Amino acid sequence: MERVITDKAGRRLTLRKFGVLETLRLFKGVGPELSTNNAYIGVASYAGSVAMIDDIPMPFPASEAAVEALIERLGDEGMEAVMAAAKPAAVEAVVADAGN
Repeated sequence: MERVITDKAGRRLTLRKFGVLETLRLFKGVGPELSTNNAYIGVASYAGSVAMIDDIPMPFPASEAAVEALIERLGDEGMEAVMAAAKPAAVEAVVADAGN
């Protein structure tokens, strides 16, 4: 399921579902050392969830260099928008699991 958000720069960011398979692919791409760095993987996961910027397809990052290039392209505005969009979904998942 894709979701479209807009960042402060006015760009349309299309987000892809980021599941277990995408997580495994990201771990493989960045290697064993960065895969265990929670801060790095967290930011890389947010970036990897971006499927398109202004209707231009963004390939899933398959290496450390690709992760960094995507983050550079998104910039602070894009990353902030992606992280803000992900937070409500995480909260809803916890509430659903709790049954509240």
